[in-house]
Amino acid sequence: MTRYAENTSVSSERSRAEIEQTVSRYGASGFMYGWDGATAVMAFQMNGRRVRFNLDMPDRNSTAFTQTETGRDRAPAQAAKAWEQACRQRWRALALVIKAKLEAVESGITEFEEEFLAHIVLPNGGTVGGWMLPQVKTAYDTGTMPPLLPAPGDK
Repeated sequence: MTRYAENTSVSSERSRAEIEQTVSRYGASGFMYGWDGATAVMAFQMNGRRVRFNLDMPDRNSTAFTQTETGRDRAPAQAAKAWEQACRQRWRALALVIKAKLEAVESGITEFEEEFLAHIVLPNGGTVGGWMLPQVKTAYDTGTMPPLLPAPGDK
């Protein structure tokens, strides 16, 4: 199965700009982008909520980029080109996801908080998904429900 936009020629920068334009068009009151190591961070503020997507970039040294499909070493320029293509694909996929979520909300298919729930930033700086996913695993493992969200300011 092929990945969405795996052969895209759209640059990562253009996809980021498209995301910013999209969230602005749907009413965002703030937008930011940055990166830390191999993780790009894109966030916006809308409907009184902060939403953050952490986009893990592919490992530049992975054999997926340094070697061909047959196992032969790629020249450094070819490896860099393959890595950049993988980065472009991830940014295109994120642009698609955000646009689809916002359109679903705009069309009345779902609510904003439901659509972006995992990426809503909590008062402690974590996300709902980061807090909740271990709770869900524990609930399934133990058959018991986790406690409610901590109060603002609680660690």
